[in-house]
Amino acid sequence: MHKPNRVRSSFFYRLVPVFAVGALVLLSVVFFRGPAARAISVDAGHLPPIEVYFSPHSGSTTAIVREIDRARSEILVQAYSFTSAPIAHALLKAHRRGIRVEVILDKSQKSQRYSSFTFLTNTSIPTYIDAEHAIAHNKIILIDRSVVITGSFNFTKAAEEKNAENLLIIRSKELTKQYLDNWLHHRDHSGIV
Repeated sequence: MHKPNRVRSSFFYRLVPVFAVGALVLLSVVFFRGPAARAISVDAGHLPPIEVYFSPHSGSTTAIVREIDRARSEILVQAYSFTSAPIAHALLKAHRRGIRVEVILDKSQKSQRYSSFTFLTNTSIPTYIDAEHAIAHNKIILIDRSVVITGSFNFTKAAEEKNAENLLIIRSKELTKQYLDNWLHHRDHSGIV
């Protein structure tokens, strides 16, 4: 009866993790290259002004509406869930006063009950559906290329009144540029409604 060569076997088993790591690195290069694969760094030596809100009942919706009302030239929105009437009405009001407003929504918004999808598309605000991803989960508003509103906070009544959420309002042209590049990338593969 032939006995396995234990030296050769243990050497083989030591190589398995090396090959596995190599395969994972190769797969990450092949499948995750491009804009999604690169880290974005911002110099934190001088932090920009940041407002922080934690819901429920933190005034996040009021803060978002206030920022929309302050806009002078442009508001770009990307939302996963968007049912907030106050935010939708603030966007319409901005659009009517000549502010360029564009919205990208997750594909689920076309059929979600109480979604602002129909409201927005009936206002002549350019509205896009991002169906490229399993979930288009970004929740951002970019204002005048100098303000980023972001966080876990969906633009919904539930996020304001029931959910544990966070919202940041960051005043930084440099950071807004990074978000704008990503917003444009998503708009480019989204379909206008």
